[in-house]
Amino acid sequence: MSYFDGFDLADFWLNSDYEKREYVLPRPTDISVARVEGALGYKLPEAYVELMRHQNGGLPKKTAFPATEPTSWAEDHVAIHGILGIGDSKAHSLCGDFGSQFMIERWGYPDIGVYFGDCPSAGHDMICLDYRHCGRDGRPQVVHVDQEFGYKITFLADTFEGFIKGLRSDEEYESDM
Repeated sequence: MSYFDGFDLADFWLNSDYEKREYVLPRPTDISVARVEGALGYKLPEAYVELMRHQNGGLPKKTAFPATEPTSWAEDHVAIHGILGIGDSKAHSLCGDFGSQFMIERWGYPDIGVYFGDCPSAGHDMICLDYRHCGRDGRPQVVHVDQEFGYKITFLADTFEGFIKGLRSDEEYESDM
């Protein structure tokens, strides 16, 4: 079973030189997944691991996700810049220099899960796998955490795959900006 049946993963990533240099890591192995999960203290969703086995980190082509309440980004959506890969060898990876623990320890983000999606604001808001309702081994929700609004947490999706499948072209929102 694939979490992304009927979803075009071949057309999901931007495939830019910047993306390859700053985000993309070698495909994760079971050992590297377990090592990162141990370092983070959370079990990653199977859908996250599946997506990273297609391409381990990068910049999605579709970068907007609808929000039901205003954020510092927009009245009706959030923007994602990149998705952090499973590993630690690049700054933009889950355990890298700008990874999940960095956002919690240095930027003061709430310790509610795994920060996996950076936003165009360069750290002033993040997309997070939120484990508050499911425990460290459960299936987390996806939330937006907004440092500019006092670390306000905005629910986005019930599951990681729901978040990925719900990404939209930012052009859908350009008339609103």
